[in-house]
Amino acid sequence: MAISVTLIPGDGIGPEVVDAAVLAIEAAGAKLEWQRAAAGAGALPTHGTPIPAETLESVRRTKLALKGPLATPIGEGYRSVNVALRKEFDLYANVRPARSFAGVETRYSGVDLVVIRENTQGLYSGVEHYVDDERTAAESISIITRKSSERIVEYAFQYAKSRGRRRVTLVHKANILKCTSGLFLDTGRAVAAKHPDIEFTEMIVDNAAMQLVKNPNAFDIIVTTNLFGDILSDLTSGLIGGLGLTGGANIGKTAAIFEAVHGTAPDIAGKGIANPTAVMIAGSMLLEHIGERTASEKLMTAVREAIASKEATTPDLGGNATSRMFTNAVLRRLK
Repeated sequence: MAISVTLIPGDGIGPEVVDAAVLAIEAAGAKLEWQRAAAGAGALPTHGTPIPAETLESVRRTKLALKGPLATPIGEGYRSVNVALRKEFDLYANVRPARSFAGVETRYSGVDLVVIRENTQGLYSGVEHYVDDERTAAESISIITRKSSERIVEYAFQYAKSRGRRRVTLVHKANILKCTSGLFLDTGRAVAAKHPDIEFTEMIVDNAAMQLVKNPNAFDIIVTTNLFGDILSDLTSGLIGGLGLTGGANIGKTAAIFEAVHGTAPDIAGKGIANPTAVMIAGSMLLEHIGERTASEKLMTAVREAIASKEATTPDLGGNATSRMFTNAVLRRLK
């Protein structure tokens, strides 16, 4: 029986890379029923909103979504459509693996780590305002709760155990932000005490950034707050070749949305040269999430082999292949 998944093509290069990913996911042998839905700037002319009620209802019904990058229209009441979707479904865990690719030249080899980011609180809570009528000063409130800290750190430990990972590093700034980051750190320590079989370390965020650049192979799983996770996950993407090679998952108790973590890239939209890898990896993560492990592994292997062969790499990876050429290279390996 086919599993229903909401499919959100998105904006810019989104429809191109999402359609390519759908071909690859289906070729991997997964039986999915796609329910197309609109979101982002492209939804505004036809639906009057970047987050149509029909799209929200579809995700509530399927509890799963695969989406391309979304643009947030200026002046439409949303700081970010992506953030709004995460809050709507309480997708508290943002998971971004970073693993080196054969065939992609970078400063590092053998990188294999995962950033797990708290996805709903911190400085992205959206509680901010100007403090004077002239708008010469502003303040933003970072909200950290014990409940949300506990569930994200617990998620990191469970993720480690389910995938044979051995170490969780909690990244914080409790030396300066003694209340907010301090609460996150104290809660993390309490959770870690319940999992003595997994090594636990803690690291101040600025030091973590330096250590990631010096020796990324020293890290396994990083768990951290919203803002730090946003920054460090882009850094770790850079270690393996860029955002075009990074998929992400947003996980909650009742829904999960899988996505490319790169932007809409309007400068190359419609040119047929966008790299579909990130959405294909997100698709592999979706398949793993629903228990389709064989299809997930087949898809990931095909993507990696296609990149390693260098027979059809897109311009972002130094080649001159089109999106379709790269997709065909993946499909040949799946067949």
